[in-house]
Amino acid sequence: MGIGIGIGVGDRGAGGVATCLQGFGKVSHMSNRHTIDRRGFIRTALAAGGVTMAAPLEALLARVHDDRLLAGVGYGPLVPAVDETTGMTLLHLPEGFRYLSFGWAGDRMRGGIPTPRLPDGMAAFPGPRGTITLIRNHEVGGGDAFGYPRYDRSAGGGTTTLRFDPERGRVVDQRASLSGTVRNCAGGPTPWGTWLTCEETLVGPSPNTSFREPHGYVFEVPSDGEATAVPLKAMGRFVHEAVAVDPATGIIYETQDARESGLYRFLPAARGDLTQGGRLQMLAVKGAPAIDLRTAQVVNVRYPVTWVDIEDPDRAHTDEAAADGQGVYQQGRVQGGACFARLEGAWYGGGLIYFTSTSGGDARTGQVWELDPAREELRLVYESPGKDTLNMPDNICVSPRGGLVLCEDGTENPCLHGLTRDGRIFRFARNSLALDGRRNNFSGNYTNSEFAGATFSPDGRWLFVNVMAPGVTFAITGPWEASIL
Repeated sequence: MGIGIGIGVGDRGAGGVATCLQGFGKVSHMSNRHTIDRRGFIRTALAAGGVTMAAPLEALLARVHDDRLLAGVGYGPLVPAVDETTGMTLLHLPEGFRYLSFGWAGDRMRGGIPTPRLPDGMAAFPGPRGTITLIRNHEVGGGDAFGYPRYDRSAGGGTTTLRFDPERGRVVDQRASLSGTVRNCAGGPTPWGTWLTCEETLVGPSPNTSFREPHGYVFEVPSDGEATAVPLKAMGRFVHEAVAVDPATGIIYETQDARESGLYRFLPAARGDLTQGGRLQMLAVKGAPAIDLRTAQVVNVRYPVTWVDIEDPDRAHTDEAAADGQGVYQQGRVQGGACFARLEGAWYGGGLIYFTSTSGGDARTGQVWELDPAREELRLVYESPGKDTLNMPDNICVSPRGGLVLCEDGTENPCLHGLTRDGRIFRFARNSLALDGRRNNFSGNYTNSEFAGATFSPDGRWLFVNVMAPGVTFAITGPWEASIL
């Protein structure tokens, strides 16, 4: 049955939205405080049958803010590890793991083209003759397009494609695979062997820019061929982050990196052929129209969800004068769409879609959500109690062994974290990049640069991950079977 209550939300300066859930009360517009405790609301909702919980309520409430860096969950303490390519200590890893670096910014690709900076989202695909094909985003903004095919010659972002030989532990080919886009942040692999790369921007032609084309779209890059550099406009124009594809249906789930953001899904008109268009929708919670999920949530509560249509997916702003980038979001919001805080990483695994809210939660240091597309249910898997435990998870991937890998980007010394599906967290790698000029003349301390693009090889033996500055990719391997990554 439907549930409802009136809650006035003041999100500590984050632009709190007064949420009107019909049935139990009126909305109060008191600022900077909750008129009704949201956890009390969830208890009421549970009693009413509108949301469900997978474990006893009081035990879960007691665990919401504990530090789950639990002994025995991960692979042990992190120790300095030497890069097999450079001989330098660039990462800290658990004992028994090894790694090598490649694809540094400035390395020459096919045609002598230098590798672009800022590698971000990434995915791995089976390549020819036992190799692994990696497609990497580059979150570069303005400048000249670095290669072909290109969309906008005045845009410096795009993707590169690399072939990695796992037996020899080396890259055997590197090339440009899409250029002329802007701030290619994340994206996601498709079941039909392509990479969907997403622009995290809404820039376009104006008197103040040199751009020749509008930006803010998704583009498709084949793992074994050439891209067309044609934007998939039906998938929406907004500040894109990542996508995850459900192979059972071909439906694509999209995240939005904004202070107030939505979770979207794209229903393609022709499965596997996104050029045929389709329908864009935004997630809403049944019985709780326009709910704000950024704070005051309880781990393991299950919300039943529905979807509302976005009639104009190419509307970048709410109106011509606003220039606020929220045209798609507001179309869904006025129909009852749910509000999240900065949705970034997304990944499919085991029939479920996982996605991160980078600044969500009461501590504003991150949430990890799970969507069950078959049951149409949403669950909060984990909420960071503070930056010392997990500080702003960004990219995410699912391990072949069932665990989640989280790329942290909010701390002074970012880590890769492992997370179990029941919410236990541990550190797996730490950035140790202090360079002395031996590699492409990079010198200085890069230990505050974020991890990005974590993805496993098709056979699960290698974990590939980027460090955005100075720009490098790592291939990590070791005794994965000892835990859940």
